[in-house]
Amino acid sequence: MRPVVHENEGQSLAGRPLRSAAALEGGKRIGEARDATRRFMTEVQAVHGIPVSERAMGLAELVVSELVTNAHKYAPGPCLLDLQLIGGAVEISVWDSNPALPVPQEADPNRIGKHGLEIVMAVGRSFEVRREPIGKRVKTAIVLADDPGGHPAGRLI
Repeated sequence: MRPVVHENEGQSLAGRPLRSAAALEGGKRIGEARDATRRFMTEVQAVHGIPVSERAMGLAELVVSELVTNAHKYAPGPCLLDLQLIGGAVEISVWDSNPALPVPQEADPNRIGKHGLEIVMAVGRSFEVRREPIGKRVKTAIVLADDPGGHPAGRLI
């Protein structure tokens, strides 16, 4: 049985936040992560009646793809994807087993590749990286509704 949402956006009637979690392993995990994200965002809108813009849908899939790709490249073993609706945004969290924290690089239009973290930081409302007892967790949030001011991350410049 799926939870039903009431007036508190992002909360089920039981008072628990809307969330989805997946353990991802193997070579297909990047595609599986994008699919899981699209299913979650579609369910948020179709089942729970919370508006999700096409921009938010696409950005969430892009961010998940970038974060899971990094986990796949730099950390052995599985990674964990957690999606949660909080305050008008989907919080995206990816855990992996590598405790080394990613370091954003300076913008360089001539650099080929390694722009994923730059993209995630540019389009997210927030960005956080922290070590866990094992590995690390990278979090960001994508605003669900389009910003009337036009900023893609839904924040003031």
